[in-house]
Amino acid sequence: MPTLLDFRRRIRSVKNSQQITRAMKFVAAARLRRAQEAALAARPYAQELARVLRSTMARIQEPQHPLLERREEKNVLTIVLAGERGLAGPFNANILRKANEFFRANRGKKIVTIPVGKKGRDALKKAGFQFAGEWVNVLARVEFKTAREIAKLATDLYAEGKVDAVYIIFSEFKSVMAANLTVEKLLPVEAIDEGKDWKEKTESGKSPEAQVDYIYEQPEAQLLDKLLPRYIETQILSTMLESSASEYAARMTAMESATKNAGDVIEALTLHMNKVRQAAITKEIIEIVSGAAYGSQ
Repeated sequence: MPTLLDFRRRIRSVKNSQQITRAMKFVAAARLRRAQEAALAARPYAQELARVLRSTMARIQEPQHPLLERREEKNVLTIVLAGERGLAGPFNANILRKANEFFRANRGKKIVTIPVGKKGRDALKKAGFQFAGEWVNVLARVEFKTAREIAKLATDLYAEGKVDAVYIIFSEFKSVMAANLTVEKLLPVEAIDEGKDWKEKTESGKSPEAQVDYIYEQPEAQLLDKLLPRYIETQILSTMLESSASEYAARMTAMESATKNAGDVIEALTLHMNKVRQAAITKEIIEIVSGAAYGSQ
């Protein structure tokens, strides 16, 4: 049976763990605020750029560009954005589960991956997937330079015909308590249905923009040469910011739950320790009383 000293050591150990989880929660909360602000700030530009590009494609008769070429999807490139570290609850497991669902759905195709984040890199390497490239230690501080490097590799592979489609799997930040696991197709760029876009905005209460016939000064090829690479870079940067914010939110929630659970364990151990101590005191009193009664006889 554990002694009082064992209980005190166990309680001290749990309290030390609680201090660590509480500190990690505060650090994650501070970083989450900055990551959330960056992700929200990047959304309008990414959405507007996507709208302009797709609207432009819809108004150009048969646009020609290597990044718009459609082929049968035999070779698929998948960019998987997971976390850099653990202790983030089910964040990494959910991303990898979503990726595995995508891989199973495309079982007959050749899958090449680009892992972003240590946890995704380690899990995909263990599973035996082929890497076209890998990036680690880049989500703690997301930079446009990193997004540009990933975008260049993906677009080069697609333009050279080595892959027939590019998908990105990430966790879109919704709130501290919720995230949206997303599989988004980057290449080839899909043309937007203007009529559908108009209807969706009208039903959602937003004021749809009037359709305008643009007059382009630059030639068609030159216009797409500038817009398409920037679109891919912006989309990848936006997903990296979303994934970073989701990871910090998951870590803050997990550490808050761990801190609370440690408090419950401390309370239960303290109660049990008090019972053991009270039982020991009662036993000593009984022995004293019994000894006194025996001596008086």
